[in-house]
Amino acid sequence: MTRVQVEFDFDIFSTLRRSPEEVAREMRLAAAIIWYAQGRVSQGRAAEIAGVSRSELLDLFSQSGVSACQETLEDLAEQLGSFDHVMSQGELVKLREIG
Repeated sequence: MTRVQVEFDFDIFSTLRRSPEEVAREMRLAAAIIWYAQGRVSQGRAAEIAGVSRSELLDLFSQSGVSACQETLEDLAEQLGSFDHVMSQGELVKLREIG
């Protein structure tokens, strides 16, 4: 694992009322949330970066106002169009008949 070192003035910890370990954890969480929101990492990877479970990460997204869904309406419409095309080709007709 690669280690990244960040330097702060010592008074930042008293200003934030956090220990260096707490600040480091918060920075990992913030990075994971920002990178996910930017579409740079998946939910699973963001959870790994933050050192939390995916369910904990989803709670953090909610607390931070970040959507857990990275898909746009255009992406969803395109996927639905692809699905409709496959359905019209009869490739999944058997699933309709079974259900």
